[in-house]
Amino acid sequence: MKKIIHTLACCALLVACDLREEPYGFYSRNNFYKSEADAESGLMYAYNALTFLEYSRGIFYIGDIPTETMSPKSDEAGDVYQLENWIAGRETEQLKYYFKFCYIAINRANAVIDRLEDNPHVGETARRRILGEARFLRAWNYFNLVRTFGLVPVQTRTVAELSQTTPPMARDLDQLYDLVFADLTVADDLLQIDKRFGRADKAAAQSLMAKAYLTVASAKEHGVYRYREMRRDPQTMYDSAAYWAGKVVRDYAANYGFDDDLRAIYDVAKPDGPEHIFIMANDRSGTQEGNYSKLPLMFLPSNNSVPFYIRYGDGSLQRANGNGWGVFLCNDEFVENAFSTTDRRRTELIHRTIYDQTGQPIVPNQVRGYFSSKYVDPDFIGERTSARPFLIRFSDIALVYAEAAGPEAGLPYVNRIRSRAGIPLLPEGMSVAEFRAAVIRERALELAFEGNRLFDLRRTASVTTTDIKAAGLSEAEAAYYPIPQREIDLNPNL
Repeated sequence: MKKIIHTLACCALLVACDLREEPYGFYSRNNFYKSEADAESGLMYAYNALTFLEYSRGIFYIGDIPTETMSPKSDEAGDVYQLENWIAGRETEQLKYYFKFCYIAINRANAVIDRLEDNPHVGETARRRILGEARFLRAWNYFNLVRTFGLVPVQTRTVAELSQTTPPMARDLDQLYDLVFADLTVADDLLQIDKRFGRADKAAAQSLMAKAYLTVASAKEHGVYRYREMRRDPQTMYDSAAYWAGKVVRDYAANYGFDDDLRAIYDVAKPDGPEHIFIMANDRSGTQEGNYSKLPLMFLPSNNSVPFYIRYGDGSLQRANGNGWGVFLCNDEFVENAFSTTDRRRTELIHRTIYDQTGQPIVPNQVRGYFSSKYVDPDFIGERTSARPFLIRFSDIALVYAEAAGPEAGLPYVNRIRSRAGIPLLPEGMSVAEFRAAVIRERALELAFEGNRLFDLRRTASVTTTDIKAAGLSEAEAAYYPIPQREIDLNPNL
């Protein structure tokens, strides 16, 4: 395997999914993007960066493992325990990979943007759509970087030579969010409502805009380190979040909305269901990991490689991989204390017993703890599945709207989600502060094991009061992970 000089240097290279990164030339206006097909290929290359294993699994390693909701199995290899126990540092492997692949994805999006803005070979309709999706992808990755690491380098042009691999650090969070909001404003202008599996459209751009505005509003209001110095006014940010989320939850009912069937949201055969605004494009027909998904193996227990069945409340059975690794375990205290015993999100989507095809419990039960059935593909082919990370769901944006808009406008959306879960509705008459705290609790239940929890805790400055393993840290220390040491060593601007 060739030694990689620097994360941003390798961004300029064409990267194989098995992580063997071998350069064989740079793009230029003379050898690429001479047709719509070329531009579409470049865009797919940018999307494909999301499927790198260390990137896609980082959603859970970073978004869930450091929180009270989920833990790794006791004998899991690697440095995942540094994340779980809040001792992650500049050498933590998962953070190094996540940082690296975010910038690979950014560079691929930059290549599309640079080569399409004044390209005479691509028709206007296609050019607008492809540019809009590329702008969304760049904003997506910068938003995830700033939520994970805080201040990060700013790279908005394609890396074409080594001299471009030491970009400057952002001056402050305002500069990074200016970039995110600007990209999403352009994406919103260029894109239409065009729901397609694995792709971003206008609703996705507006959803991400709402999430970014809510993050700034909430973090500034709660005095989160670095956010408290931002020039933005929290109420203006809440109003902006409510505006953009409101468009998503009200204006596109023909394409997006609540799914009345809770289990259908997680049905791999329904990636175009009404809940899915942006979903990763994995499919069991793919020929290499990344194109297909092994995500169920991370959540499901082992049954000595013999398929087992999950039994639901109506008595129905769902076939599942029997060769699971059981890496991601749902924490007992979270399952038993946060969820009510009648909450369908617990009774239908979290399990501790596995069954044979007749519906009888398998004995001895090798399950090490609670596991989530959000990621199950009954038609798996060996280790190949179509289970996908849920990147933006309608219920997520409905809760964004509720939190931003406050109890008067937001209560019906929260109660629609609670009604689907079969639990009592929130009462009227709550104060804004009480209601927003209730929405944060609801997000923990509704979006459990989907990679959102850490960022909700960070933006509300409540990491150390929620997860006892972080109790020894200050909120400033818990607010961001350190930039990997190798990036600091190789980029004097950091």
